[in-house]
Amino acid sequence: MESRKNLTGSVGGIAGLALTFTGVAGPYWPVVVAGLYGAGALLAPPERPPLPDFPDPSAQLEELREDFDKLSTYLADIELPPAASGRLTELSELLTALLDPGWVAEILAQDPEGVHALSRAVRQDIPEAVDTFVRTRWWTRLTPGTEPPERHLERQLSLLQEEFGRLAATLRDVEARRQESLTRYLEDRSD
Repeated sequence: MESRKNLTGSVGGIAGLALTFTGVAGPYWPVVVAGLYGAGALLAPPERPPLPDFPDPSAQLEELREDFDKLSTYLADIELPPAASGRLTELSELLTALLDPGWVAEILAQDPEGVHALSRAVRQDIPEAVDTFVRTRWWTRLTPGTEPPERHLERQLSLLQEEFGRLAATLRDVEARRQESLTRYLEDRSD
């Protein structure tokens, strides 16, 4: 009933009735009304399918916070060497600060690549790095003299910390540019 084709056709049909009452359609008024309805229905633009309902970035961040809590619980049960444990603690603090609800999360929500990078780190990179370390450590005990897996874990955690340090710096720069823009606007307004 409410489709575009039906509404456009109905407008055409009403125009046909108007032509009938003014005497233009004559004895063929049913054909004129039906023809104008059909022409309107054919000329109407097709229905557009609705856009997919994707979760907004703040909902994605909420899910990511929940996953980060699960990851933190998992990591609490893993025994790591002191150096790797320190790196993991620093990385966790940085991720906690980035995922903390508030104005930082609002800025982060505007950066889909940053949200994706955080998601990848929480859901894939960190768990895989720690799990690979645990598995490799077991094999290293069987074959002494090989490179210790702690070095790889420390390097992986360092690389992740560098990546998210750059993300934090980018978010800080966004706010600095916003502040500078406001200053310029106020200066221009006062001139």
